[in-house]
Parts: sequence; C-alpha cells; structure tokens
Amino acid sequence: MGQHSSEHLLMATKLAIPPVRADLVPRPHLFQRLEACLLHPLTLLAAPAGFGKTVLLSAWARPRQRSVGWVSLDSSDNDPAQFWTYVLTALDALHPGIGTMPLSLLQSAQPASVETVLAALINALGTLQQHIALILDDYHVIEELPIHRAMAFLLDHLPPQFHLVIASRVDPPLPLSRLRAHHHLVELRANDLRFTLAEAATFLNEIMGFQLAEHDIAALETRTEGWIAGLQLAALSMQGRKDIAGFISAFAGSHRYIVDYLTEEVLRQQTEHIRTFLLQTSLLDRLNGSLCDAVTRQSNGQATLERLEQANLFLLPLDDERSWYRYHHLFAEALRFRLTQAHPDLLSILHQRASAWFEHHGFIPEAVNHALAAHDFERAATLIEPILYQMFSQGTHATVRHWLQALPEEVVFTRPSLCLLYAWAFLYVGEIESCKKPLEVAERAWRAEGNLSRLGEVYIFQSSIALVQGDAIRARDYAQQALPLLAENDLINRCNYAVYMAQF
Repeated sequence: MGQHSSEHLLMATKLAIPPVRADLVPRPHLFQRLEACLLHPLTLLAAPAGFGKTVLLSAWARPRQRSVGWVSLDSSDNDPAQFWTYVLTALDALHPGIGTMPLSLLQSAQPASVETVLAALINALGTLQQHIALILDDYHVIEELPIHRAMAFLLDHLPPQFHLVIASRVDPPLPLSRLRAHHHLVELRANDLRFTLAEAATFLNEIMGFQLAEHDIAALETRTEGWIAGLQLAALSMQGRKDIAGFISAFAGSHRYIVDYLTEEVLRQQTEHIRTFLLQTSLLDRLNGSLCDAVTRQSNGQATLERLEQANLFLLPLDDERSWYRYHHLFAEALRFRLTQAHPDLLSILHQRASAWFEHHGFIPEAVNHALAAHDFERAATLIEPILYQMFSQGTHATVRHWLQALPEEVVFTRPSLCLLYAWAFLYVGEIESCKKPLEVAERAWRAEGNLSRLGEVYIFQSSIALVQGDAIRARDYAQQALPLLAENDLINRCNYAVYMAQF
C-alpha cells in the first residue's frame, strides 16, 4: 500500500456529515428505504449529478450520528493509504478503539498488506454490540483498482453489524450482481430519487415562495423529469420574473443555467471520446448501438451506451433488453445546444446519417424527420410520397400536414401526388382555401400527362370540398365526372364516390 505517515493531516470536514438546510423537502418514503441499509451489507445510491444523493443521505444520517460515519471522497483519495486512513478514522470516531489496530498496521514503518489491515478491521467490527453504517459519498471519484478490490474483499467478509452505504454517479466496479442475487444489496437510482409532483410542488411553492398553479408545477416536473437540480435551476431563473408562465413554457435544456451546470458537472468530467459521442448522438430521440455507429462513424456504439448507462449519465433504457435508450430530455437539449454552437456545419451531416439508418431498417417516419432536419428536402419528399396514403389511413393527419408544410413549395409542386395529399391534409382541418393551389397544380400536371385515373382522384377531392361547402349539385357533378376515370382497383376513391352519391 505504500508508506503512510501517522502525522498525515486529515481534513475534519471530510469526516463530518454535511449540514442540512431547515427548509429541506421532506422525503419520508426515501428515509424508509434507507432504513433497510441496516439490514443489508451494501446500500448503493447511483444517479447522475443533481439528483440529491448527498442531501438525502446527510438528512437521514444526521439524527443517527452515533451510529453512522461519513467520508466525503475526492480525487486525492485515490491514494490507497489515504483512502483507508479516512475510512478507519471515520469508524474509530463512531467507536473509539475500533480503528486502533488497523490504523497501526496501515501506518507502520513496514505497512501490512491491505488484506491484513482489513482482517483486523473485520475482527474489530465483529465485536460490536450494535449496528453501524459508513457512508462513502462521491465514490465515483475513486479510480484505483486496488481500492475497488479491497472494497470487494471487505464486502465479502463484513460482519452482520456493519453496513456500507455508497453514493456515486456511476456503478462502482464491485460485485453488485452477486450481492443483488443474494439479497445483500439495497439500490436507490435516479427513478427513486427524482422529485414526485407533490415534492416539486413543496419545493417550488412552500420553499421557494412561488405561487405556481398546479398545471405550471406539472409542466416543470415533466420538463425536468423530476431532476432536482433542474428544478432548482428553473426556480433560480424564475426569481424576479414577471412572466413566470411564459418562462415555464419556454424552459429548455438550452437555458444558460442548465447548460452551465451540465457543462461543469457532467461534460468536463468525461473523456474526449465520450464528449464527442454524447454531442453527436444528442440529435437522436432514441438510440441503439447500430444507430449510434451509423451517426458517429464509430464501431463501439453498444459498448459505449452500456458504459454510459453504468455511469448513470442521463441515459434511460427503453426496454428490458437494453437495446434502445434515450437521453434525459433536458440533458439532450443541452447537448444539442452545445452541438449547434460548437459544430453547426456537422448537424446536417449527422441528420443525414440518421435518416439513412432509419430508412435502411424500415423506420420511415423517423427517416423523414431526420431528412427534414437536415434540410434534405428532396430526400424527405421521396421518402414521404410512398407512405402518405398509409399514413392517412392510420389517422396520422397532423404528422402528414407537418411534413408537407416543412417542404418548400418548389419541392411539393413538382410532385402532383404530394400536392393532392397536401390538399387532403388541409381539408381534414377545414382549411379549404389552402387546398386550392396544390390541387390546381396536381390537376394541371395529370391533365398534361393524360393520367386519367389520377385526374379522377382530383374530381373526387373537388366533390369532397363541395360537400363541405354545402353545394350538393357541384359535389354530385364532380363525383360523376370522376367515376369513369377511376382505376378499377382504386377501392378507396370508388368507396368515396358511393358515399358522396348516397347524399343525394
């Protein structure tokens, strides 16, 4: 373990349970979950930055200071001797004498092996008459494998009176699967730690002093997905504002406080590879390994996603197989904002790559959306045209209308099929005036081509407009003109004809 001086100065603040604000949001259901730590060897709180791990643990531990020790870890604690000195000193403060023998072994002129030191600790802990717990906060800063191996050794031999509580942004490299299988592990993760709607209301109205309506609180809770830091940053931004409702409706991951927080607390802690991966995949509403490979032009997408999930980096699984994931919404928006600021020329390329992947795998709506985002309008129109009738039959009129309105007129008006469906999209929402120009373009194109069956479809559409306008005679005339032109297998428009004629 390396020589370690007995005169080594420890910072007392690292061994003190952090103070708790008087106006803390009460979380009794989580306190109840934490009580279970006294029944299991290990309790793990693993969640991204800003989910209140330290605050929760300190609020739970402070009333139990005689039975709960605390170590606030930082990067300097990757020195094994320093790490174990803090651990042993924290335990000795709970029960004077518990750490005497292990510390003497650790700090001797010829230090004993870590297993010998821990064996002395385990024997001392086994003499306790009461249960005690030790909280190791910010364990994610520990990167040295010898420390993790020693922790695993300790967990394998813990006496029943002693319990470890670890708070970390990432899953530590400890035998979690084995502990889980033997019911030796209590886990609280982001889904457990996020604020409920009631807790968000308590924080915003009772603690922060706003007088927000229930729907505004619900909007913020939904927007932040219960992320405590997100709600705190929103509250900070709302102070002094007159148009609170306007701010809430516009609150997004591009807000400067969100960007600053995520940049400082999350992105700067990652490797260059992970930062690049996060930025380039942030434009995806859902992610899997193959899709990420296509977008980033790398070959380790699935492994990177699994690494991000293990690191609790605002990545949420969408299925039990861990095939599909999504980013926390505010996190994704903050990443997209940074991508737009740092690499604006890359956006179109990334969207084009995503569009090609979705098309190849049969996800045509997603392929369309990314083509539109890339401003590759010809590609988007080519993707849209074959599926529009199916989209209409499925009732997704709003999506169709959104797509077609996103296309420039010069693209739509060179494709008579798109023009006709564009007109149908407007008719479904009663915008008859907006139907006229695309309908005229379609009729003129098909008349010039001599495409009589498609011309019959135009007449059926004209009959629909006449019916909506209450002009029964004109509706009948158009329907009768259409019938001889319609193809024999055009069942949809022939059914429309029968329906229209039944009106008379």
